[in-house]
Amino acid sequence: MELQLCTWPEVEAYLMRSQGIIFPIGSTEQHGPTGLIGTDAICAEAIAVGVGEQTGALVGPTINVGMALHHTAFPGSISLRPSTLIALIQDYIKPLARAGFTRFYFVNGHGGNMATLKAAFSETYATLADLNITGADQVRCQLANWFMCRSVYTLAKELYGDQEGSHATPSEVALTQYAYPDAIKSATLEPQVAPSGHRIYGAADFRRFYPDGRMGSNPDLATPEHGKRLYDAAVKEMSNDYLKFVAKD
Repeated sequence: MELQLCTWPEVEAYLMRSQGIIFPIGSTEQHGPTGLIGTDAICAEAIAVGVGEQTGALVGPTINVGMALHHTAFPGSISLRPSTLIALIQDYIKPLARAGFTRFYFVNGHGGNMATLKAAFSETYATLADLNITGADQVRCQLANWFMCRSVYTLAKELYGDQEGSHATPSEVALTQYAYPDAIKSATLEPQVAPSGHRIYGAADFRRFYPDGRMGSNPDLATPEHGKRLYDAAVKEMSNDYLKFVAKD
């Protein structure tokens, strides 16, 4: 059940049985020579919709642009400043909290969003309280990183071993291949497994140490079949997690 495909009376009826909503959030950033720029948002959206189908939850519109300042030395990458993302999260939640939503579950596809989202949740709680919104003290937000699901991590290790890496990984590329089989890319990767181990600072620094955009990964190992297995694992685990989250007081 996707919010943008509902009418307001349907949302009003939904709130009679549930006060939970799922938001996919990702990023629009480079993912190496074979990874789609929309990878993080594509993965988050596919899994969030799958969780919504499994649980009957309402799924909000995908937040496609996240905090990816360190990727902006690559053409096509777009980023929000942390302060902008924090303001965006608050603006998403405030009207929904007024309407009666109390559980906000963010399916995240980008590691660079994690710190900012946690800060955004803290600021949102304070803002809702300051506005004296009815039920503000009942609002809860949860960050759920699909790539950190135990089942996903275990499967990725089984499939890719130490060639999974940490950016432009075969697991996330595989999931996009499953979601968009007509958009599969190919390119010569040199070296086959990208370098790793350098701290991330600014965008120019990132590109100097990771010239093709990958970090420790070999996305040539990805297949759509792997993507389906990773998708199924993530949807199953996150569906259980979502149901536990909305059931908590």
